[in-house]
Amino acid sequence: MTDTLSSAQARRMALAAQGFSRARPTTAPTTRHIHRVMDRLGVLQIDSVNVFARSHYLPLFSRLGSYDPALLDRVFLSRTTHYVEYLAHEATFIPVEDWPLWRFRMERFRRRGADPDSWAGQNAQTLSWVLDELRAQGPLRPADLRADAPRERGTWWDWDDVKLALEHLWRTGDVAISGRKGFERSYALAEHVIPDHVRTREVSYSDSIRELIRRAARSSGVATMADLADYYRIRDRATISRAVADLVDEGELVPVRVRGWERNGRPLAAWRHRDAVLPRRIDAAALLTPFDPVVWFRDRALRAFDLDYRIEIYVPAEKRRYGYYSLPVLVGDRVVARVDLKAERATSTLQVQSAWWEPQADTGADAERVASELALAATWQGLEHVSVSGWGTAADGLHRALSALPAVSVRRHVHARETGEPSEPEEPGELGRHEESGKPEELEEATR
Repeated sequence: MTDTLSSAQARRMALAAQGFSRARPTTAPTTRHIHRVMDRLGVLQIDSVNVFARSHYLPLFSRLGSYDPALLDRVFLSRTTHYVEYLAHEATFIPVEDWPLWRFRMERFRRRGADPDSWAGQNAQTLSWVLDELRAQGPLRPADLRADAPRERGTWWDWDDVKLALEHLWRTGDVAISGRKGFERSYALAEHVIPDHVRTREVSYSDSIRELIRRAARSSGVATMADLADYYRIRDRATISRAVADLVDEGELVPVRVRGWERNGRPLAAWRHRDAVLPRRIDAAALLTPFDPVVWFRDRALRAFDLDYRIEIYVPAEKRRYGYYSLPVLVGDRVVARVDLKAERATSTLQVQSAWWEPQADTGADAERVASELALAATWQGLEHVSVSGWGTAADGLHRALSALPAVSVRRHVHARETGEPSEPEEPGELGRHEESGKPEELEEATR
């Protein structure tokens, strides 16, 4: 028999799988807490947009509360044996032990590069030179390679070619990211970053997909086939289906029906992981990055949380509904609001540029929870003030709730949308695309 869950039960199960049923640490979070979050998430998506805080810092804040961002830098951005970067969703941090699971994706990039008409096929000399430089000198930044490139060879050493070579070699697994300083990467030969016992381990394609689907199910709690496929951006639905069937036979996945999870009036097939727990309630409040696994698959966000969510970075300012980079806000098991935040360092102010209630919000009680989370976010970012514009259905309520909090310096500011004046032009970030990717259209094809 297939178990039946209500939509609220499915939400609580999904949030528990993502760590939101656990209380935040009462003392300063440590590396142990970060590893525990990563055990649940499996991946941490990287993005360069830095209006409030870069995306990869936010999932830890959402689950752990105020932590020292330098702790993340030490764990992920310095040279480490714990985590490494790869395209496990988009650009993400993954456990270094998972490197062999992605060999199937690396080999697909390699096969594409073998096509004489591809960029790699037409730039074999550049690729060989980059590998030789990394072999001779060890980890290098792209700027180091550019400085060393023999200029007399003319346009062959175009700066974009150096970047594309590093990207291609990273995608094929010949090169790995050896660390970052700020947001600038260093590259090295994979053999200089990935331990030999990890790098040489063989995992078959079917075993890799099965393991990744198992992990996606564990991190999702309850999921449809599309949810499982999207978690690691796997497009081979036939192999996914076989993996799901095997995991059901072994008792690791249990078929369920979730009321309200339908398409064209018919229930969607879904599965819960056998270790998924169903808490009586979720008592979390959290700001979510657009690239948090809770909401990064927009179909699931709409189905599970009634959140019709799109990012508006590339929407002209005058046409935005919610703001440049609005963050969903979780209270309990509901996404109750979205807030567009900006850290204005010059005045040490967290600007709430717009704030909107979602239909499922309890605007009275939820205002206090959201305000407390905004105050905590300001403290986390080392900002002394919080300023709220008048743009959005939640703006006035959040300003009142913030003003009622002790030891919070609250201001008002006017957003350009309120005056009808043109907004200042904003420089869009990478929006979840891997920075410096060169040819993003190749990624989609290579992950099929």
